[in-house]
Amino acid sequence: MAAGPVFVTTFLIDGATRDGYRPSRHPVSSLALGSRGRVQTANFAVTGTLVLAGAAGLGRSADAALTGRAGRALIGAAGAGLISAAVFATDPVSGYPPGTPDALTQPTRTGLLHNLAAVPVFVGLPAAAFTCSRQSIRAGHRGFARYCAATATTMLATMALAGSGFSQTPRLVNHAGLFQRASIITGFGWLTALSARALTRAPAASASHPST
Repeated sequence: MAAGPVFVTTFLIDGATRDGYRPSRHPVSSLALGSRGRVQTANFAVTGTLVLAGAAGLGRSADAALTGRAGRALIGAAGAGLISAAVFATDPVSGYPPGTPDALTQPTRTGLLHNLAAVPVFVGLPAAAFTCSRQSIRAGHRGFARYCAATATTMLATMALAGSGFSQTPRLVNHAGLFQRASIITGFGWLTALSARALTRAPAASASHPST
């Protein structure tokens, strides 16, 4: 449940106090570059570890069926992707760090690996949300099902816009950072809500073996 608040608070503060960094234009991953890059690197690693722990914990909830094994595996993959993003730094993009080009003519191997690490986050979390939506409908939780479906749709749409902006599409390049942040906050907000929901219910083990 803490993963989203920790991740978002850290990159918002770091981005707002970084010289030459424009949150509306530059990706969160770019904060891992430069002299203060270790702050965002640690943010990736800590958040990824929390997400992995959360995926395991969701399986012990009384309503674990809402996420299902596939959903929990997708959430765990997102955690692993965040940890991998801490290991492999992104390439410079949109002129950050200052003095770098808007786009490299040839991506580095490390940058490509970072982009691969992002796939389980920006594809895995929406897939997990869609899975949870389907399971919630079957369980009769239609309000939560709609929320899960809206989360997945919003994440995919805003990340598509962000990706286009980071590829230097003129009309989107100066807003790409905002679109990416909308995707991240939407996804991690859902993960926080899902975790809070699980915490309000008795663990499955306790429900089947009540203490005396």
